[in-house]
Amino acid sequence: MSENTTELPVVVIGAGPAGLAAAAHLVDRGLEPLVLEAGTTAGSAVREWAHVRLFSRWGEVVDPAAEKLLAPTGWVKPDEDTYPSGGDWADLYLQPLADALGERVRYDARVTGVSRTGRDRIVDADREAQPFVVHYENTDGREHRVRTRAVIDASGTWSTPSPAGGSGLAALGEKAAADRVTYRVPDLKDPAVRARYAGKRTAVIGSGASAFTALAYLADLAKSEDGQGTHAVWILRRGISGSTFGGGEADQLPARGALGLAAKAAVDGGYADAVTGFRTDAFERTEDGRVILFGEDGRRLDPVDEVIVLTGLRPDLSFLDELRLALDERLQAPVELAPLIDPNQHSCGTVYPHGVNELSHPEKDVYLVGMKSYGRAPTFLAMTGYEQVRSIAAHLAGDREAAERVELTLPETGVCGGAGLFDDPAAAEETGGGCCGAPATLTIGAAPASSGGGC
Repeated sequence: MSENTTELPVVVIGAGPAGLAAAAHLVDRGLEPLVLEAGTTAGSAVREWAHVRLFSRWGEVVDPAAEKLLAPTGWVKPDEDTYPSGGDWADLYLQPLADALGERVRYDARVTGVSRTGRDRIVDADREAQPFVVHYENTDGREHRVRTRAVIDASGTWSTPSPAGGSGLAALGEKAAADRVTYRVPDLKDPAVRARYAGKRTAVIGSGASAFTALAYLADLAKSEDGQGTHAVWILRRGISGSTFGGGEADQLPARGALGLAAKAAVDGGYADAVTGFRTDAFERTEDGRVILFGEDGRRLDPVDEVIVLTGLRPDLSFLDELRLALDERLQAPVELAPLIDPNQHSCGTVYPHGVNELSHPEKDVYLVGMKSYGRAPTFLAMTGYEQVRSIAAHLAGDREAAERVELTLPETGVCGGAGLFDDPAAAEETGGGCCGAPATLTIGAAPASSGGGC
């Protein structure tokens, strides 16, 4: 790049955990970041699961460069051995970090396109010498563009949940039934949300930790005085086997194992019926507004009042269409990273720390980081994301040795983000600590939380 181009800022897309950590590392390296956040606050996606308690400790979700940037502001780090909720993480760490970055963070800035200045996807000539151009919009429709020397996309996957359809597309009628469908684990502590599901018949589509959580929440609601008559219909695309509910008490990640046990207890206790081998093909509304689900095999389920779709998340790649990205055809993750995170082969504890080498693309100086780097693969680690952006910042600063050096040591089972059953921090201590403690029996009645959120 020309000297003029290297003086431009580095655009970071998203003011979540990985994006703000990237900005902190860039500042630490003497580079100028510009963070573009679509929401009106830092950690907008995290705030959508504010009621969820992580099963990672504070000491595992604060980036070292961010802590260094926060120190002069008088920020006091929470007790490293306690477990934040999503709301705690956003209010006590992410927002103070964004405030410390000051005008380097722009809110209400939704990125709509990224390209090379004067070069569309096709043009080769002098391509790498051109700065990037990033287009973004405010909610009032005003358009802006900014030139940048590099792009770090930390926009995550929260905004693009996968649909109910077994083909990966929305089922017929799914959009028309939108008023009866949610793609998030409901917060049943919220009176309005609780009233929506109390005494109702609800379909839960999905087989991961978030589905386990929803089933356990609904079972708890059914046991309560105001939830009599609440019932769940658990829809799985495959059959039930020994691995359906996870590792249970033998799971190296106790909170994850407890979620599976909670789902099993919901089924065994009669609070949920399992429908197996059912790939949703269509939604049909009844005259009274309820929903009937049809399977690809022609099966027709009894009507339900609500549908909770928890079939995973996927990256939004639409605004990167003019860039030359090398993405795995299955996971939509960088091709060098994809074999390391294939959920058929790895859990969060077997993915080793990685950085700029695994995250590079044919388009030089464009990086997908954090949850977005994992594409459609689940179980992302916050500390792994922090290591990603540390490596990238070192590379952009010209410190190749530091970029290729691994500075993160994970316990054998990893430091896994997302949520567990630790609404009571004392319960976490009984498991031996975080997701990496020794397997232990956890109380099924403890309120579980979604494993989504990429933390």
